[in-house]
Amino acid sequence: MSEGYQNKNIADRLSLSEHTIKLHIHHIISKLGVSNRTEAAAIYLQSDQRATIIEM
Repeated sequence: MSEGYQNKNIADRLSLSEHTIKLHIHHIISKLGVSNRTEAAAIYLQSDQRATIIEM
């Protein structure tokens, strides 16, 4: 998401349904208390936790 991929591309890459990706992104946005995926991605990119997430 932080690299600008669309839900379909993320779903294909993770071998999940697009619906599952939409649901996960919805939950991420809700838990972060932001309005959209761009704001969620910005929080991630500014976070020190980036190094702990395995890159695909």
